[in-house]
Amino acid sequence: MTGFPPSGFADRVSRSFERQAAMRLIGAELTRISHGTVEIELPFDEKLTQQHGFLHAGIISAALDTACGYAAYTVIDADASILTIEFKVNLLSPGRGERFLFRGEVTKPGSNIIVADGRGYALTDGPAKLIASMTGTMMVVRGREDITE
Repeated sequence: MTGFPPSGFADRVSRSFERQAAMRLIGAELTRISHGTVEIELPFDEKLTQQHGFLHAGIISAALDTACGYAAYTVIDADASILTIEFKVNLLSPGRGERFLFRGEVTKPGSNIIVADGRGYALTDGPAKLIASMTGTMMVVRGREDITE
């Protein structure tokens, strides 16, 4: 990444994340904000599982999309916002753990399009286990009254 972080980006990310009803619904927490990287953690909850008791792919995808979107949000100007326009998720291992960590990192910043990669990990007593990866494309949005910070 080039350039300096936009002023106040961490506060903007935190305020925006607090308005995310979907993340609140699943019990997700914003645990790290740095220039180009965001981490979200989620405790295991049986209500978020599929029929075999694993964390549901939709929950994994939503958390990865959110982490990648906010990673992109850390590299844009304060007068802009972000919308996801495409993503691909690879589910690599069953979502089995006590907690889950979802990390989004900007791989290609841009003035209109930003590409971010995400990784999802299951956390237990042992080492973190990679359960999913994602590549997402984000669109920088400016000048729309219905899409603000």
